[in-house]
Amino acid sequence: MIARTDAIAALAAEEFDVVVVGGGITGAGCALDAAARGYSVALVEKADFASGTSSRSSKLVHGGLRYLQNFDLGLVREALLERQLNVKLAPHLVKPLPLVVAAFDGARPDRMVGVGLNLYDVMSVDKIRGRVGRRPATVGGPSYAAEQVTDTDGDGLADWAPDRHRIITGEEVVERLPALAGREPTSGYLFYDCQTDDARLVLTVLHEAERFGAVCANGLNVTELHEEGGRTRGVHVTDVVTGDRFTVRATNVINATGVWADRLRPDELHDEAEVPRIAPSRGTHITLRHDQIPLVSGAIVPAGGGRTIFALPWLGGTLIGTTDNDYDESATPDGLNHIAPAPQDIEYLLDATNGYFGTSLTATDLTGAFAGVRPLISTGDPKKSVDISRKAELYETSSGMITITGGKLTTWRRMAKMAVDRLVEREGRDAPCRTHEIPLGQAVAVEDLPRIEGVPEDAYEQLAGRYGHTAHEVLAIAAERGELAQAVVPTVEGQVTPVDILAEVVHAARHEQARSVGDALLRRTRLGLTAARVVADPSGETARRVAAAMAPELGWDETRVEAEAQAFLAEAAAEGIVTG
Repeated sequence: MIARTDAIAALAAEEFDVVVVGGGITGAGCALDAAARGYSVALVEKADFASGTSSRSSKLVHGGLRYLQNFDLGLVREALLERQLNVKLAPHLVKPLPLVVAAFDGARPDRMVGVGLNLYDVMSVDKIRGRVGRRPATVGGPSYAAEQVTDTDGDGLADWAPDRHRIITGEEVVERLPALAGREPTSGYLFYDCQTDDARLVLTVLHEAERFGAVCANGLNVTELHEEGGRTRGVHVTDVVTGDRFTVRATNVINATGVWADRLRPDELHDEAEVPRIAPSRGTHITLRHDQIPLVSGAIVPAGGGRTIFALPWLGGTLIGTTDNDYDESATPDGLNHIAPAPQDIEYLLDATNGYFGTSLTATDLTGAFAGVRPLISTGDPKKSVDISRKAELYETSSGMITITGGKLTTWRRMAKMAVDRLVEREGRDAPCRTHEIPLGQAVAVEDLPRIEGVPEDAYEQLAGRYGHTAHEVLAIAAERGELAQAVVPTVEGQVTPVDILAEVVHAARHEQARSVGDALLRRTRLGLTAARVVADPSGETARRVAAAMAPELGWDETRVEAEAQAFLAEAAAEGIVTG
C-alpha cells in the first residue's frame, strides 16, 4: 500500500469524487468498486483497517445454513452466489471447507437437516452455467483447489461450485473429525462452505482499490461532515497520530462504518431516512491447539438454546464460535472501542465443546479469545428474529450522504455494489459494476516460492495462502537479516506452534500501514488470536521483539519500542484475548 504519510498528503491536497468512511470489508469494497468504475476515491479509517467487526468474524464465507430456518431464502441465495465469486476471485484467500453434521448412538442423520442441505445445494447452483468442476473432496486437504475446476465463462478465472451434500459413514466422520473418535459416531452429513482470513481479505481488497487509484489511510478520525450549500462535500478528519486536522474534499460521501454507521450525522440519518437504530450483537470466539480438538474438516456443534456453533480448523489450530447476544455498550467502559469476550460467553462455548467432543477443557486451556459486534438492524418488532436484520440496508439523506450497513462478510461485494450503484444512478453515469471480474491478489504455488535460510518449511504454505504472490516480498524481507526469517513465537517441543515470521511484521509496517504492535499481531498476522498467551505474556518479551522489528520502519528508538510493547499489553487486556 502507499505509505501513510504520502496518503495523508494526497488526501489533504486533492479533491475526490468519493470519500469512503470506514476501513472494514464494506468500506474496502466500496473503494474498490467506485475506483474500478472510474471515480477518484479516498478512504479514511479512524483506527486500523479491519480493526472492527471485519477482523472478528467466524472466518467463514458461507450462505448461512441457519437462515433457512427463518425462510430467508433471498439472503441465503445471494450469499451462496457471492461465496462462489469470492473463491473465484481470491482462490488463495477464500478456500472451500468441508463441514460435518455427525449422528451418534446408531441414529441416522436428522432428516430435517438433510432437507435443509438439499435446499442449500439447489440454491448454490448458478442456473446460467450450471454446476461446474465437481470433484470429490479428499480428507486431509482442501476440498477443491482452483486448478481442479474449469474456466467456464472465458474470463481467465477458475469457477468453483461444491458437490452436493452426502451421507458419510462413521469411519469417515472420525477421519474428518478425529476429536470425535471417543464418541464413535454412526454417520453424518458432509457439505461444503468456505473459509478465509477476514482481516487479510480486507487488506487484499484495499490493495486492489489502490491499484485502481484509490487513496487509503488509517488513523484518521472523521469528526464531522464538510458541507457546502447544504450538501456533503467531504469530511473533516483528525490524524490520531499527530493531532493534525484537515478536510478531505469530495463530491460524495459513503458511510460504511458498520456498527458505528448511525454515529455519523445521527439526527439526519434517523429523522430523514426513518432508519431503525443499529442494535449491536456480540459474537465471541475461542481458539485452541489442534491437539486439544483435532479437526480436519469443520463441525456443526449443538449448543444451548437450540442453537449451533462451529468448530473449525484454522491456521493450525481450532476455532470455535460464535455466540449471538445483545451488546449494551453503555454497560462497558470502552463502549464499542474494545469488545472483550464475556465470561458467560466463554463458558457457553466451552460447555458446548466439552459436551460434544467429550472433553473437559477450561478457560485456562484456550490459546486465545476474541469478540466483535455485528451491525444488526433493530426493526422494533419483538416478533421478528434478529437474524432477519443480517440483510444489508442502504440509506440516502438530504445532505447526499449514502449509508450502507448491516449485511455480513460474505456479501461485502454486493453491499459495495448497492452503494456505488446509487452514486451512478443519481449522477446518470454509464459505469457498470466490475468487481465480479476483478481478481483479488494473485495466487502463487507454494513450490514456486524461494526458500530462505531460517524460514520454517511449514511457513511457506501459510505465506502463499495469506499473501499470494506478495509472499515474494515478505520472503525478500526475510532474506535481509537472519532474525527476520525466524518465527515470531518460539517453537515449543511436542506442540504445533504458529509459523508466522518476523518478516511479516516488517512487511506490515513497511507496506501495509501497520502503526502498532497490535496492528501487526491482531490483523496483519493473527497471532493475537492463535497464540494470545505467548504474545500477551506480562513479561512483554514477544511484544518487545515485534516492536523492535518494526522500529527501523517507523523510526522508533529504544524508549518508544518499550512504550509500544507496553501499549500492546494494555490493548490485549482491553480486548480480552487472554482468558482464565
